[in-house]
Amino acid sequence: MIERSGGHSSGQSGEHSGGHSGEHSGGHSGSPGGEWSWDDAEGVLALAAEVLRAPRVTILPKLSEVLAGLVPHIAVAQLSGVCTYSPASAVGPEDLSAGITGTELARLAQEVTPGRPWQGEAVLGGRPRPAVAVASAPAGSNGALLVLVRAAATGPAVPTGRANGRPSGRAPEPPESPAALPERSLGLLQQLWELLTTHSHHRAVDAAPAQAAASRASASARARAIAELSGAHASALSAILGPLRSAGLDDATARRNATELAVTALLDLRSAGDLDRELSEEPAATAFARLADVVRPLLRHSPVRLDLLAPTEGDRSVPTDTAHTARTTVRSTVLAMLEQDGLTRLHVSWQFVADGLRAVVRDDGPGLLTADALAVHRTADRIAALAGRLTVEAVPGWGTTVTVDLPLHAPAGPIGAARPLEGLQPRELEVLDELARGRRNREIAAALHISESTVKFHVANILAKLEVGSRGEAAALAHRAGLPTTPAPGTPTALHAAS
Repeated sequence: MIERSGGHSSGQSGEHSGGHSGEHSGGHSGSPGGEWSWDDAEGVLALAAEVLRAPRVTILPKLSEVLAGLVPHIAVAQLSGVCTYSPASAVGPEDLSAGITGTELARLAQEVTPGRPWQGEAVLGGRPRPAVAVASAPAGSNGALLVLVRAAATGPAVPTGRANGRPSGRAPEPPESPAALPERSLGLLQQLWELLTTHSHHRAVDAAPAQAAASRASASARARAIAELSGAHASALSAILGPLRSAGLDDATARRNATELAVTALLDLRSAGDLDRELSEEPAATAFARLADVVRPLLRHSPVRLDLLAPTEGDRSVPTDTAHTARTTVRSTVLAMLEQDGLTRLHVSWQFVADGLRAVVRDDGPGLLTADALAVHRTADRIAALAGRLTVEAVPGWGTTVTVDLPLHAPAGPIGAARPLEGLQPRELEVLDELARGRRNREIAAALHISESTVKFHVANILAKLEVGSRGEAAALAHRAGLPTTPAPGTPTALHAAS
């Protein structure tokens, strides 16, 4: 296991022993037969099996322990598309592992090609550090990244100055990057990571129903929280920019208004955690009043007129998650509509229909708004999380109406079972439509006027969102959902298995 304090000497390099447990050239404490080296194929397999047998929560520390003799390191982190509970995690000294963020790992993941080990300097824990990274992409998964943070080598001591005619002391030169790892070590590291992530992916796919349901619920809650915080940030920034852009305010007044809005937004964001402590339901009138408090600042310095129509059954209770999703969706829609030219009026209303809540946002703009304009705010994702429905009706010259229908009760079956394609973005639906016709990536790229690499990116996202392992399964699911929308001349009847 990683030692969380004093685990490594400051001048660690690959040549000396000590520091990290197992970080010696002679072998590994858990290796069979005592003396052992990484040239021993049987020993390597035994260590791989040791990691695979470890409980899920201890796999990363165990992997760090096993790899210590191959790649000396001070901390290890992973970004996994398999684990929905904690995609980003790290182990090592507390001051380092606690500072490594998912954003840092995601940025590094863009530089690492699956199957090709990477070594260099990356920002981890808030500053550049030497690191080694490997990535894998098991079929049907979002891929996984492993990062080993290496200790910088320390140069020889140099005089720091003189006192009373004598040297006052010596200090080490600035840290240097550790020596590059040999290709053999990188290859072994890559293969071990491929084995581990493939095993983890199969274990996740074959998980028991209860475990799979809990995993999906966890991922859905995290995605919804991220979407809500992103929407709050977007609203705050738009509100702050309003007075700064206004031609009707002098500089002092604009700055004062912007400052007030910034303070209010900061207080709102700090209180976001209170959502967990709220009651499970709230009166519709209260929920709509909160929506009004969110929307009005967006138009405070705008010539656009805002009409708000509260639900007539104000005392009727609305589930907290439904009310919260309705508010964030309306806010995102208003932001998208305000980006249009020629807008003079916005109408926002809530009403109860059958066993659901309907939120309507209507404008008198050019009538050219599409669902793609709402994708940046992840509107479809947060609606799909509640098995809701989004409808966009745009009439050129007359305006756009966005309607959101959200159920007041949880669906009887798994979310998305009735409408499995609800979570896909408009462009992903277009790609799936072409895929359902049996077309290859090159043909899809030509039909949609996008690059083939972009098609591969969309196909990977589609497989992940539909939770299927192949293009054929995705096409079958698309056919059951009514795709392709129209028959294409010359479309082959058999499905291609192109990658």
